Amino acid sequence: MRTARKIFVMTRSQHSTVGLLVIGSISIPCAIGRSGLSHRKREGDGATPIGKFDLRQVFYRRDHGLRPVSALPAQAIRQNDGWCDAPGDPNYNRPVKHPFPASAERMWRDDRLYDAVVVLGHNDRPRITGAGSAVFLHIAREGFKPTEGCVAVRAADMRRILPRLSRRTKIVIG
Repeated sequence: MRTARKIFVMTRSQHSTVGLLVIGSISIPCAIGRSGLSHRKREGDGATPIGKFDLRQVFYRRDHGLRPVSALPAQAIRQNDGWCDAPGDPNYNRPVKHPFPASAERMWRDDRLYDAVVVLGHNDRPRITGAGSAVFLHIAREGFKPTEGCVAVRAADMRRILPRLSRRTKIVIG
């Protein structure tokens, strides 16, 4: 299967929390941030950033299924894995291990949202303090409830699109 060059995430308006993710001939519903889309993403604002981003890697829960099929680098999530969301910390917007002295999201979750997580290259090269962290493509909540600033799809749809992703793939949001 050929990998896609681009994924598009579109919404009816910048304030919408449900959108459409298009990859090649596949169009699937997706959830976005509770504050819709934003050109000026800030830590904790609940907005999904508008822009074109690289795909960095896939994290996955080994105990909830097999290693995902993808050309992206894949790494199993461990129980102590986290992602720093503390703007003043030197590890801001980077993976960390718990216990962690600053604020850090837990990657090992009971709600299955992070059974498969694609890390988007938002605010990582270079990192700008307070410009948003942990922006992922991950599994959606039932009914496509809004995210905290990520893009989320159904688990079955994630399995459909992962084989089409590589480091050459860009996600275009907005």
